[in-house]
Amino acid sequence: MNIVCLDLEGVLVPEIWIAFSKASGIPELKRTTRDEPDYNKLMNWRIGILKEHGLGLKEIQETIATIDPMEGAKEFLDSLREITQVIILSDTFTQFATPLMKKLGWPTIFCNTLEVGEGGEITGFRMRAEKSKLVTVKALQSIGFDTIAAGDSYNDLGMIEASKAGFLFKSTEQIKKDHPELPAFETYEELLAGIKAAL
Repeated sequence: MNIVCLDLEGVLVPEIWIAFSKASGIPELKRTTRDEPDYNKLMNWRIGILKEHGLGLKEIQETIATIDPMEGAKEFLDSLREITQVIILSDTFTQFATPLMKKLGWPTIFCNTLEVGEGGEITGFRMRAEKSKLVTVKALQSIGFDTIAAGDSYNDLGMIEASKAGFLFKSTEQIKKDHPELPAFETYEELLAGIKAAL
């Protein structure tokens, strides 16, 4: 019994915060989990910048509406779902993910929730669990699944290393250098072949 766990941003869709950084003209918001391993620290810092600039959920959602999945992502996901179960494990938020899930054909996603004030300002966030990707993979394993995982960032390493097979996908040179033991792929064809070999 196999189940594939995939990261979302950087693997299936472009990084939301990088897109919003460009749209808003705030270069600091380009910082992602590829740069900052501590997600809570990263999110609290982002919320501070949004507050400083008077920006809220509406502005971010307007940017997300313009984002399309990466080229070949939906086809890759469709091919994968024909042969095994797939769950997207993401540290993003339901308020961000829903329009992207529609464009990907409504795959299953486990993510987090933003706390939003009456005026649309983002006041905080609720994580599903501490180290949610690793915790989810371990929970799936506890009910009889063998997990296969792929991601691109520091916050994906736990689920990748804990899985029967794990892959880096479109990752950074630094992460690839730090983890030479993990196969690193750049195309969906390579990733699909790697997953099929592990099934």
